[in-house]
Amino acid sequence: MTTNSHIPEVYRAERAQTQIDAIANNHYERMLELSPETATIAGRKGRETEYDDYSPAGISLTIQAIKDTLDALENATVQDEVDEVTLDAMRERLGLSLELHEAGLDAWEINNLASPVQGIRSIFDLMGRETAEDWKNLSGRMGNVPDAINGYIETLEAYRAKGSVAAKRQVETAIEQTSAYIADDGFFAHLTEEIIKNAPELEEEARINGKRAIIGYSELNTYLSEALLPQAHAEDAVGRERYSLYSRQFLGSAVDLDETYAWGVEELDRIIAEQKKVAQEIKPGATIEEAKEILDNDPERTLHGTDALRKWMQSLSDAALNFLADDYFEIGGPMRELECMIAPTQEGGIYYTPPAADWSRPGRMWWSVPPGEETFGTWRETSTVYHEGTPGHHLQEAVATAMADTMNQWRANGVWVSGHGEGWALYAERLMEELGYLSDPGDRMGMLDAQRLRAARVVFDIGVHCGLEIPERWAKELGVEGGTWTAETGKKFLDINLDLTDGQRDFEYVRYLGWPGQAPSYKVGQRIWEQLREDARAAGVSDKDFHTRALMLGSVGLDTLKRALSA
Repeated sequence: MTTNSHIPEVYRAERAQTQIDAIANNHYERMLELSPETATIAGRKGRETEYDDYSPAGISLTIQAIKDTLDALENATVQDEVDEVTLDAMRERLGLSLELHEAGLDAWEINNLASPVQGIRSIFDLMGRETAEDWKNLSGRMGNVPDAINGYIETLEAYRAKGSVAAKRQVETAIEQTSAYIADDGFFAHLTEEIIKNAPELEEEARINGKRAIIGYSELNTYLSEALLPQAHAEDAVGRERYSLYSRQFLGSAVDLDETYAWGVEELDRIIAEQKKVAQEIKPGATIEEAKEILDNDPERTLHGTDALRKWMQSLSDAALNFLADDYFEIGGPMRELECMIAPTQEGGIYYTPPAADWSRPGRMWWSVPPGEETFGTWRETSTVYHEGTPGHHLQEAVATAMADTMNQWRANGVWVSGHGEGWALYAERLMEELGYLSDPGDRMGMLDAQRLRAARVVFDIGVHCGLEIPERWAKELGVEGGTWTAETGKKFLDINLDLTDGQRDFEYVRYLGWPGQAPSYKVGQRIWEQLREDARAAGVSDKDFHTRALMLGSVGLDTLKRALSA
């Protein structure tokens, strides 16, 4: 087993637990007690068959825990800089959770990706599938699906009685998803057969519990169709007041929405102009679309088979780690191990999983390959390897793992701010471009395409939800009259700027409408990270020192990050 003695000394400061650490640790443990699903994600044993309490009573217990922690922090004494950041971060994160709850903006909202509709099902994706106990846990949790669903319906009904109902588009999507879960060839039918195949002794139990899960989701499907949908409103936009809170939730920072929208427009124009220049490098006179077609048909940029794909990912990742470790980051010991894998799922996309707390499992980058896909264009994904690996999420998570003994458990494991984490990963892509690792025009086109998508999300999300004006030149390009954005004009805008399949683009469209503030947090977070680095450079701080100090703070709200770096 590798220990923390093998990592760079800068991450191994000895520090006694303080009063604020104790409060943070207690809060973290209380959250795990209230949320068996979070405990599963954290790798805690013993409650793998249980669910969170989704009822109003369960929500009240969570809110009370937050209030108790905030009260305890009022009388706590700060001992050092770590305490200062913890206090700042907890007041911001927990205080905002309380503010959202008091504004009535929490458990009734539905979207296509991150609401209890999906969460009650998706927890199974994160459960073990190796031992006899793992299969027993999977079956047991299926049997408890109805209780989770009943609590959730109770909450939805309590809010419906007060007039709080999700948008029609989101409810209809949830009905489609739950219908798929309960189909004869749906998720729970397949999970039941998977359990029986691997643990035949559980056949009777698994079939009973699989039917219970289907019954639970059938009840939710009926409630959504018969009770919620008739009251769902047609309007997708949430308005400026609600949007401001959502934006803070994902950024940990209160940004000027009008200024940010205007910046998003300028940034998108800049990226498109840059793409046009790169297209000329690929072939003089080519449009962006023609240049992409050339890249897709280039055999030198095409891999055949998943083994070649994995080896390419590993080679690219190893080269980045070796280059960055000397001059730009403090990387040593097990932090330098990043394993590239072909994922067991077949859903598409690339993602990262962090190392084990004791480094017994390395950080891993996974590529989920859809069925039948055998050829892969490297130009589209080179920057994604840097985003998910080093210096992106792998470096973030490896530093957090190394710092777990110095920080408290809440800081190390209990908080994730999208604008901080995803903003850093986009910053990492641009950093690699600055360092010459995206000098190839094809790789640069791929990076710019990803950045274009993120910039377009800033414009769409703020523009539609806050009812801002469509730039006149874009109105002409879209073939619509000027005025404020609507969901319909926004869809035409995404069709132009998101180079995805029709199905992927439709999913993203519904996601942005139902999860306000989340999608822009990537690009806005990148902007704040780049501003912070420029401030550090102006103050004479090297990039390496800036990176080290910033990452040692862990995932915090971006205002907390600003204050900590300026202290």
